[in-house]
Amino acid sequence: MKNLVLVFFLLAVFACNKPAKENSKVASDSIDTTSKVKRKIEAITVLSDTIYSTPYSKGDFADKLEQAKVTLDQDPTNANAIIWYGRYTAYTGQYKDAIRIYTEGIKQHPNDARLYRHRGHRYISIRQLDKAIADFEMAATLIEGTEDLVEPDGMPNAMGIPVSTLHGNIYYHLGLAYYLKNDLDNALRVYRLCEKSSKNDDMVVSTGHWLYMTLRKLNQKEAADSVVANINLDMNVIENGIYQNMCLFYKGTWAEGTLKKAVEQAPINDVVLYGLGNWAWYQNKDKTTAKAYFEKVLQEGNKLSFAYIAAEADYYRLVHSE
Repeated sequence: MKNLVLVFFLLAVFACNKPAKENSKVASDSIDTTSKVKRKIEAITVLSDTIYSTPYSKGDFADKLEQAKVTLDQDPTNANAIIWYGRYTAYTGQYKDAIRIYTEGIKQHPNDARLYRHRGHRYISIRQLDKAIADFEMAATLIEGTEDLVEPDGMPNAMGIPVSTLHGNIYYHLGLAYYLKNDLDNALRVYRLCEKSSKNDDMVVSTGHWLYMTLRKLNQKEAADSVVANINLDMNVIENGIYQNMCLFYKGTWAEGTLKKAVEQAPINDVVLYGLGNWAWYQNKDKTTAKAYFEKVLQEGNKLSFAYIAAEADYYRLVHSE
């Protein structure tokens, strides 16, 4: 019965998180031949794939971006105004522009950890991991001895309750950047800090997911098992249900076949597919199955999701380890 509950839960979540399809064939002059809207190159991935900026128009974040620009123009040195203008610029797919906005903000506010935190996030988006790490390490230094504060959401969950903090986000993204570079010792160090900063169940399960995988890759299974030992179905998880269910899978509460069945019956979900691929790799030493899962993420997933970027990096390492 519990397995069926998980399947239906995942089906519902997948349906809500189905990513927009990316046009894989774009003309060399960066013109989307369907919309005829000029798109800028944002990044070239380790697999030589091209990430383009996202054309946008009125509505959604475009309207909020315009308002954020008006607010910033009224007070050009206001750090909050700079941050929100950068955030909405990134939400509309203009990652390099967002980085430039944060960079100008840092010139004015060199000791504001939030600006490094947000710029570092967008360096991850465009696959510049060394720059991301430098920003997050600076942010981590700047928050030493400071009070941790809830970070407002740019894309609120259904309940409108923020589930992350400034300290937690800095450590979470820094750990991720190290993980993506396969610097697992540093990833472990930082995720342990993130674990200590996890103030609610959403933070516990999201950190637990990446920390578990880091420890498994370091061949520390017993330590990995202890990370998910207290994760259960009764937790008050608001928006990170997928991470919760992956942790329950690692714990053994959910069977692998249940997740596979959900994947087969539902739209693509990068987190589940990447997690299953990773599991095949470090649990079963099955590189063929791991590659198949990673390939599915790369073929159908969201190129800006963290699980996609991780699948991209691990697929590259798998191919070049053969």
